[in-house]
Amino acid sequence: MQPQRVKLEKFQKNGGKKTMKKYDKLVVNALGRTVPTIINGKPAVPYMGVGKYKPTGRKHAPAIATCADYPADGNKTLTSLKEALVKSGIKDGMTISTHHHFRNGDLIAQQIFEIASELGIKDLMWFPSASFECHSPMTKFLEDGTIHHIEGSMNGSLGRFTSEGKMKGLGVLRSHGGRYQAVQDGDVHIDIAVIAAPTTDAFGNATGDRGPAACGLLGFALADSQYADKVIIVTDNLVPFPCIPWQIHGNYVDHVVVLDKIGIPEKIVSGTTEVTKSPDRLLLAEWTAQFCDEAGIIHDGFSFQAGAGGTALSIGIYFADILRQRGMKARFARGGSNKYLVKMLEEGLVEYILDGQTFDLEGVRSMRENPGHINTSPFTSYNYHGKGNFASMIDVVILGATEVDVNFNANVVTHSDGTLLHGIGGWQNCLFSKCTILPVPLFRDRIPVIIDEVATICGPGELIDVIVTERGIAINPLRTDLIEKMKNTTLPIKTIQELKAEAEAICGVPEKVEYEDEIVAVIKWVDGTVIDSVKKLKVGK
Repeated sequence: MQPQRVKLEKFQKNGGKKTMKKYDKLVVNALGRTVPTIINGKPAVPYMGVGKYKPTGRKHAPAIATCADYPADGNKTLTSLKEALVKSGIKDGMTISTHHHFRNGDLIAQQIFEIASELGIKDLMWFPSASFECHSPMTKFLEDGTIHHIEGSMNGSLGRFTSEGKMKGLGVLRSHGGRYQAVQDGDVHIDIAVIAAPTTDAFGNATGDRGPAACGLLGFALADSQYADKVIIVTDNLVPFPCIPWQIHGNYVDHVVVLDKIGIPEKIVSGTTEVTKSPDRLLLAEWTAQFCDEAGIIHDGFSFQAGAGGTALSIGIYFADILRQRGMKARFARGGSNKYLVKMLEEGLVEYILDGQTFDLEGVRSMRENPGHINTSPFTSYNYHGKGNFASMIDVVILGATEVDVNFNANVVTHSDGTLLHGIGGWQNCLFSKCTILPVPLFRDRIPVIIDEVATICGPGELIDVIVTERGIAINPLRTDLIEKMKNTTLPIKTIQELKAEAEAICGVPEKVEYEDEIVAVIKWVDGTVIDSVKKLKVGK
């Protein structure tokens, strides 16, 4: 399937007013999913298969700046965020970006749109690297027209708002690497980037690993700083020049604003950062570690990535026990850092943490103090339109999923009721590791996790190798090497169809979620193509 070229934006009339159409020209992509080829007035390429779409052209770049327009003494501070937004030329229809390093403790994003609303600005596109429940008040800006649509994760009330078809534009969800790719390639042009930085100097050099609101690294804001037309740094800890080590360079920054407080550091914790106490989840962790061991994945110098959920943390502890008992060490651990991973680093069980985001305050401390704790960004780790990245170099990655189907396709963005649940994060990018394992319960709340067809495909089954449940383990038939290695295991190896049948025997066949025909959001693959669409929930459902 070749990408369709669309030259003109499509509009529809709304009471005599010209408004941008959400989407147009539906086609069937390589996974058999119906997707639009025009999204919010811009052309889009349908998913063509893993590694099949090859981009052309050159990277996007902001306009050339001149030092003549900036203070010779390097002092770029302004008195308020409002002044910075006005000086940056905020106007109707612009794209405003924010980042999520503060997670549920973010105090800046809402302020931006309160100011925009006060100024009478309309139809902004909000481009967050992720959203959290603290961003629920943003629905009022969607309702009053300040925000036209969101291209980023839509959690909680924002997800429900979108799933019910209330957003004026089409929601677009990308992975962390996909977001960097979109900015780099010019798929998304950021007019104004607002970067909250725990420590900054007046020139705009900024870091996240120190200060009252220390959050770790600022990697998710890197693309924003490099490619946005205007960049505003907001801080509550201004230090004398130079702020070192800088994670954001001041030569990308237009304005610096000092506020009383930019974030709540205690709320940077994402999900749970404690090991699970659930017997079922502990069994998942134990079997996953045993599988990795028997399959020969755990060896001296191997690499791994696991999340910050209770099950993933437990798996990391099992990995540590195996390494300790055998006198081995991992070369590096990739992904978000937490106190358990920090302990492995300090004990010498892992040589490096390649940190993508910091999940707790121990991770922040370690990044600041330990030279083996390295801050990274989506550019180095996940950008599929680069000259290689870290994801495919990892021996094993442990991920979650809301549902998996018999073809190993997986969903991470919609709940069993069809509502948008959260964003993709780095999940898609991680699928390129040498072995991808999904430890998931066979069912949640009496609803099977393994089903005939997932509601939303976020990752193609050919990249998902192993499903671990509390009632058995399914290996993707494509992985004949793993099947061969596990021939004599004591672990309960089953087919994905057998696991599905067991789930249905316990829970029954789940009722299908009812949708309208209208599309409310799309899922982008790591290369920028459209892998699936999310439909509007049927009224009353």
